[in-house]
Amino acid sequence: RKYVPLLKHRKKYTINNCCESSKSDIHIYERCYSCTCSLHQQNFAKIDSITMKYSIILPTYNERENLPIIFYLLNKTLTEYKLHYEVVVVDDSSPDNTFEVAQSLQDVFGKECVKIVSREGKLGLGSAYSAGLKVSTGDRIILMDADLSHHPKFIPLMIDVMDKSHVDIVSGTRYRKGGGVAGWDFKRKLISTGANFLASFLLNPGASDLTGSFRLYERRAIEKILPKVRSKGYAFQMEILVHAKKENIFIGEVPITFVDRIYGESKLGSNEIIMYIKGLLQLLFTT
Repeated sequence: RKYVPLLKHRKKYTINNCCESSKSDIHIYERCYSCTCSLHQQNFAKIDSITMKYSIILPTYNERENLPIIFYLLNKTLTEYKLHYEVVVVDDSSPDNTFEVAQSLQDVFGKECVKIVSREGKLGLGSAYSAGLKVSTGDRIILMDADLSHHPKFIPLMIDVMDKSHVDIVSGTRYRKGGGVAGWDFKRKLISTGANFLASFLLNPGASDLTGSFRLYERRAIEKILPKVRSKGYAFQMEILVHAKKENIFIGEVPITFVDRIYGESKLGSNEIIMYIKGLLQLLFTT
């Protein structure tokens, strides 16, 4: 709970107001993104009035340290662009008390701004999105990670693409010019690039980043696709795009920088890789 009071007086909040540890964490996090965002911001007109509501669904498991920071950045960005939003935290009984941190955020910002879904056990990413979608009230849905890998400053760019291109999904991509990854070693980059290339070659769903989870959806699109998805783990994101192509749902892209987590441990392991390969083969032969 020690992180939450830093956000209480959010209208007056600056980096200099927080404790030294949080100040350092946010400074390092922001610096990782500064280069790739500047080119986008030069040509991006600020959104003055958006009447629709955005629901940001954050699945969490052991994200106690990250949750207050990502919420601060979401609030900062979406308030700056005058966007009406809610954050839906879907926690799978995190043993590090992530749920209690979410409750503290809810106490500060209110139940209209912060909604919490607490589930018994680690039930998977796909069902977490479904659970979050059921309690959300937004016209558009944003799916992203809570571990600070996805910076909210890309959200206005996604909205801009959706509004101008009239697509139903906008996917953040690491694999187009202007996108990239920070903080990964060679092995992790090789696994990610190889998995993405293999899926693109075999399935050709019309997007450059099949395993990325930072996306903006029109509500009608995600409600149509999500019930059809059967994959778990990293293959889940890939299957969404495969079904989108089958349903003639158009996809736009925004280059993003993916930054490796500051706190906690990566959830990518041998089991996730095996599940991804199984999911890829299943999609290949059934879609």
